[in-house]
Amino acid sequence: MTVNDIPLISFFQRVLDPLLIMGTLYLFSVGFNQPFTGYDLILMTLSYFITSSVYQHVDPYRTWRSGRMWAYGRDVIVGWVISAAILIFLGMASGLTRHYNARLVLAWFVATPFLLLASHLAVRKLGSSPGNASEVRSVIIVGANDVGLKFASTIEKNPNLFMAVRGFFDDRTEDRRPPGMQHPMLGKMVDIPGFVRENNIKMIFISQPISAQPRIRTLVDELQDTTASVYFLPDIYIFDLMQARFDNVGGMPVIAICETPFTGFNSMIKRVSDIVLGTLILIGLLPIMLVIGLSVKLSSPGPAIFRQRRYGLYGEEIIVYKFRSMTVSEDGAKVVQATKNDQRVTRVGAFLRKSSLDELPQFINVLQGRMSIVGPRPHAVAHNEQYRKLIKGYMLRHKVKPGITGWAQVNGLRGETATLDKMEARIQYDLDYLRRWSLLLDLWIIARTVLVVAQRENAH
Repeated sequence: MTVNDIPLISFFQRVLDPLLIMGTLYLFSVGFNQPFTGYDLILMTLSYFITSSVYQHVDPYRTWRSGRMWAYGRDVIVGWVISAAILIFLGMASGLTRHYNARLVLAWFVATPFLLLASHLAVRKLGSSPGNASEVRSVIIVGANDVGLKFASTIEKNPNLFMAVRGFFDDRTEDRRPPGMQHPMLGKMVDIPGFVRENNIKMIFISQPISAQPRIRTLVDELQDTTASVYFLPDIYIFDLMQARFDNVGGMPVIAICETPFTGFNSMIKRVSDIVLGTLILIGLLPIMLVIGLSVKLSSPGPAIFRQRRYGLYGEEIIVYKFRSMTVSEDGAKVVQATKNDQRVTRVGAFLRKSSLDELPQFINVLQGRMSIVGPRPHAVAHNEQYRKLIKGYMLRHKVKPGITGWAQVNGLRGETATLDKMEARIQYDLDYLRRWSLLLDLWIIARTVLVVAQRENAH
């Protein structure tokens, strides 16, 4: 893959893949002598939207770009298995499965990923096999700095980019250049236009700080007398990137370096999954919740449901529901975390906390839109005010809705965080969740939570 091959990836994602998936279903219908009905059209439509979402997060094209074909094949198959599992679940939940020929659908499920692989590999073979050296494009990098060296190394490690680094141009003296340069210094910035014309350089990558803006503007003006493509390498890797991406505001390009993962389509996926799973769980657990509520009410004075102020999305205060497990209902400027053998915990409350059943009313918060099933656990307002002053990046966890369970909780950081080190570790997992979010990760966390709760780890 090359920089200019991005439209080919878009072609696969938006056109070829959906046509293959839907066309294969139609061909199998013909092959099995089955009439093509409206139910088949429903299956086609669902498969289009589900696979589009799943492959967006599995992103096999990332490994395709880097030339790791075994990993690419794995990602395509895994993405399709996830899509098929979702289709089967929806079919069973809605009762639509009875309208389909089981052998036909099974054949479609098995054949589709291999047809996707075959089509992609065929196009790759036809479109990107270099017949001669002229198809490998020459590259120069402006700026002998860490970013430039990292980019040169990336090109060297990925021969399928069909790019060859000729060398660097930089105005700095030799003693200011970073160590480990594997390519020659070809000259200063004023030498670039002449070198590009004489050597028919195809691509120029500029890695320069903002302070070099006048020289960059002069260089770009002079390069308009050449046919070289010019690109900028933004120096954003020095930041702790979170959901970094290119975007635009009113047509002006901007680079997001710290953003919520839940924007646009991702926001819709997250909310729909919360509503569907939250509703099913509440319906299934309603009898248990009624029994728990009655037990709490009869076992000790006070309400069955404990309401506490927490910080929600963007740091705004929300009210979170829990079954009351203690003899006190602290919600002031100072809140003492529950500890092992805490005398404030009631007998019923001890069982609820150990089994995490005290959290069940928070599924109501999920349906209200205040919380999500998976996300950073909400802390008491008093704890937030304490730790935001002690832990760098603490408030970034509020760029998403708080969750009933989270990445930290399934990694051994459930329950009491008695020391600053433990809280820092929890926050690092919360921020890692924001960087890595996908629907698949959410489902994995939910599955892991069931196992963690069954083992009753770290809950007091």
